[in-house]
Amino acid sequence: MKLERVITTPDTYAPFLLSQGIRFGDLLFISGQAGAGEDGRIVEGGFRAQGEQAFANLRRALEAGGSSLDKVIKVTIFVTDMGKFDEVVRLRRIFFQEPYPADTIAEVRALYDPEAMIEIEAIAAVGDAEGA
Repeated sequence: MKLERVITTPDTYAPFLLSQGIRFGDLLFISGQAGAGEDGRIVEGGFRAQGEQAFANLRRALEAGGSSLDKVIKVTIFVTDMGKFDEVVRLRRIFFQEPYPADTIAEVRALYDPEAMIEIEAIAAVGDAEGA
């Protein structure tokens, strides 16, 4: 099996020598998606706005790789303030459905941009999740 690079347009990751994601067989590995708009800048509006944008970016990268939010197997969510845990659960309720993906939520000191408060990476199935 070969590695296939997932590319979205615009690809704000290219200058950093990163792939939005990598497909390997029936698995898709998505790089961390933060609350940045298409211009690469962190959206305004606080944690909730950034979280919604991060999930929208995750959806876009998953779809570019032939998958979707309902095929996410494992997600890792990094936050700069674990006090936002309840808000993360609310966002998960909006964007995921049962069976919910395996999850790790971790507080980190900082993300790639000082304004970023949340970043989400994922592993997802490609193709028929029922048969996977």
